[in-house]
Amino acid sequence: MFETWGRIIYRRRRLVLVLTLIVVAFAGVWGTGVFGSLQSAGGFNAPHSQSQRASDLAAAAFGRDTGDVVVLYKSATMTVADPAYRAAVTRTLGALPRSKVESAATFWSTGSRQFVSASGRETYAVLELTGGSDAARIKSFDAIRAKLAAPGLTEQAGGQIPSEGAINKEVTSDIGRAEGFSMPALLVLLLVIFGGLAAASLPLAIGGIAILGSFTALRLLTLFTAVSIYSVNITTILGLGLAIDYGLFMVSRFREELGRTDSVEDAVARTVATAGRTVAVSGITVAVALASLMLFPMTFLRSMGYGGVATVVVDMLAALTALPALLALLGPRVNALRVRPRRRTRAAKPGVAVRPGLAVRPGGAVRPGGGVRPGLAVRPGGALRSGGVAVRRASSQDSPVLADETSGAWYRLARSVMRRPVVYVVVIVAGLAAIGSPFLHISWGGTDARVLPAGAAPRAVTEALNRDFPGNVTSPVEAVVQFPGPVSGAGRGAGLAAYVSRLEHIPGVTGGQVTGVRGRIARVDLRYSPGPMTSQARSIVGQVRDIAPPAGARVYVGGTTAELVDELSSLGATLPWMALVVVLATFVLLFLAFGSVVLPVKAIAANVLSLSATFGVVVWIFQDGHLSGLLQFTPTGTIDPTTPILMLAIIFGLSMDYEVFLLSRVRERYDVTGDNVVAVASGLQRTGGIITSAALLLVIVIGAFSASGISFIKLMGVGMIIALIVDATIVRILLVPATMRLLGRANWWVPRPLRRLYVQYGFREAETPTAVATAAEPVSEPAGA
Repeated sequence: MFETWGRIIYRRRRLVLVLTLIVVAFAGVWGTGVFGSLQSAGGFNAPHSQSQRASDLAAAAFGRDTGDVVVLYKSATMTVADPAYRAAVTRTLGALPRSKVESAATFWSTGSRQFVSASGRETYAVLELTGGSDAARIKSFDAIRAKLAAPGLTEQAGGQIPSEGAINKEVTSDIGRAEGFSMPALLVLLLVIFGGLAAASLPLAIGGIAILGSFTALRLLTLFTAVSIYSVNITTILGLGLAIDYGLFMVSRFREELGRTDSVEDAVARTVATAGRTVAVSGITVAVALASLMLFPMTFLRSMGYGGVATVVVDMLAALTALPALLALLGPRVNALRVRPRRRTRAAKPGVAVRPGLAVRPGGAVRPGGGVRPGLAVRPGGALRSGGVAVRRASSQDSPVLADETSGAWYRLARSVMRRPVVYVVVIVAGLAAIGSPFLHISWGGTDARVLPAGAAPRAVTEALNRDFPGNVTSPVEAVVQFPGPVSGAGRGAGLAAYVSRLEHIPGVTGGQVTGVRGRIARVDLRYSPGPMTSQARSIVGQVRDIAPPAGARVYVGGTTAELVDELSSLGATLPWMALVVVLATFVLLFLAFGSVVLPVKAIAANVLSLSATFGVVVWIFQDGHLSGLLQFTPTGTIDPTTPILMLAIIFGLSMDYEVFLLSRVRERYDVTGDNVVAVASGLQRTGGIITSAALLLVIVIGAFSASGISFIKLMGVGMIIALIVDATIVRILLVPATMRLLGRANWWVPRPLRRLYVQYGFREAETPTAVATAAEPVSEPAGA
């Protein structure tokens, strides 16, 4: 199937490239408008939760009562009791256009001391802006931003809308800065890897197509669902990173196939049949891992799932259509514009496929000195016979065993590892488990203005409110009480007062008051001493929910901390289903790719071990604060719970990318040689350099985003870099060969019913006889013969 597709692309190469140019032009014009269509920062709330119900009831009863902007005023000499202080603030706010500001609340309009700092020199105003969406309210804020200054006072604007606006601008600038840095660095590294400008430019071309395609896919999604602003960064990383990986795999294999044939069509067909098949299996695996994010009800994770899957599909299509067409058009010119001499490899002629060391005399008999037992002979059909065990004759489609597959550095490293497999497995597993141990004391927290750089005004306002004002002035616990009748009737007022009194006796609560009564609905705000994202605050929410409500009433507890509690509960309930979907789908895909039930289990276990080490390092850095000065972020002592879940989906998929590429070449060698040790060593020799190069290129891409001023994006970037380094070196290069040596022929074991299923539905080359029967029916001399 894949080879046929490659020949179709070759024959229609000019048409494919013309259609690609049309799509790229459309994406460049329409797709780049995605930034104006994305949802601002947010989308972390669990729908249908108690906190969401509380918010909906309060909004229905009292209208939208969210403080969009918090303007912090400060004087070096005056206090809020000075008439000049009051006049400066009230005149400034009174002059704001009513078309942009619906209401403004201050100390002087409410008389509440919560608007005044302990020193009396600071106060804040809460503004409610016009606009039916966050994007519209951001425009309203931009229109009044320059009009908030009060004479004689310093001012800073924070709150939800300024924070979202600052995050949006930071995300946009991150992408431009990252692409400006990563593209030249990638070109230099690709020149080093390929040695020529023509070959090096192809993965970058696919990367450019992938980025524009990702933007277009995201904008299409915004027509049907809300998509988080953060998805631009993540999908750009995925789109460019996977495109570079796939481009590297395909171009490397094409150059290899050109060395075996003078036919460009055959080279393209074989490239698509081998590397293209690997790209398809890898892409489906990555897409399934990202699709698991759609199981979560949060808009943030769901939109990441939508955008991630769309991005992977774009990468796969580009790698399986545009790239083969470019290779077909270039042909041998893919090696043009070289910057260093090409290293030549010696290849055995196609014909009899034997293990390294077998020497076949021209007369057809195997020379006894060739490292095998005397008596082996070549039958007329081309199969070597000895004791009834056959080595099949390689077809013209088989990749011959190249001389440098058994003499290169990666081959020698693999053989060295496989001579001491137990030592490597024990040391690596113990080391990665130790590195992952900090994850055991992870502390969950939410996302707020502290994701912004330290100098950002919204963050400075949030820190000042938490430091200088009464507890949680902008993030109280809100208890929305729903009575069966009007609050004012049948003694319900007394019942409400008694309820508030019970709430005030909860340890950690510093005060409570009724902030709104309308019809059957009353709202009670509670202040408390711990920070809103702490475990102590979450405990207070639990205790508030346990307090008996007024007689006949129902209580819904909301607010920032309650939203975090409900978010954690929702994530915890969905996470096992996500894990089940990812594990089952990965198992099925790897089984269909390699015809083994052992290799998928081993791959999943290795990924879990790699992920645990990554999460341990992330907690050690971003929660505990190590390296915060070097990485330029402020540790909050918590980790947002959505971050590890998003990292789990992305890293699991990327790890399988390298696993599929490595095992594909190992399977090719095993089909030819029937020798597990030789297959692993020669497979690593062929892929070790490409895997480490691909990981290095992806690290460059992610590293550019890790310089983001948004700590959430920085955490994602650093975590993915750690995962890539661990996976592409320790796991794929050392742990995989060691475990495959220990398992031996069991690597390829499959029960007979599943063997028939693989033969019928497996992702394999139809013209290449399957070696899945080798687990029960050997096709070569036993190892060591």
